[in-house]
Amino acid sequence: MSIVRRLARPLLATGFIAGGVDAFRNSSAAAQQLDPVLKAVESVAPQLRPVTANRAVVAQGIAAAQVGAASLLAISKLPRLSSTVLLGTTALNGYSQYRSADASTREGKEARRAALLKNVSLLGAVMIVAVDTSGNPSLAWRASHLADDVRKNAAKVSKDTKKKIAQAEKAVQDAVSN
Repeated sequence: MSIVRRLARPLLATGFIAGGVDAFRNSSAAAQQLDPVLKAVESVAPQLRPVTANRAVVAQGIAAAQVGAASLLAISKLPRLSSTVLLGTTALNGYSQYRSADASTREGKEARRAALLKNVSLLGAVMIVAVDTSGNPSLAWRASHLADDVRKNAAKVSKDTKKKIAQAEKAVQDAVSN
């Protein structure tokens, strides 16, 4: 692993860990921010109401997922999966923070805009980590090359099989004619 990855992943993860711990400790405030988002989710999928009914538990679950994923990212374990989880939690948190931010004053609007830009930047960073293969081929590349190898081997086996069938047919014809 390159020195950049060794440094960048923990640096990126620290903000998520701190934010997740804060959200977990202050789950009532996080639940208030999430309330409009969860209401929208419930209107689209009413069957989720029993799951989203306790807003504080939902906020704690999201915070715990964020802390867990960021911790895994910091130690470079499952970095693509953990960054994908962080992508979801960051998008959800960013949207809920934007909706609940004060926009009645000029300072409130500036703070709301700054928070939005920070969250969008974090989304971009997490997207880069989500697709980073650490110098290894991607799963799509591996699958494509595996399929090519299977096709080549199948063609070779098919050719060899046809050749052996032709030899067997000839041997049968020779045996029948003698």
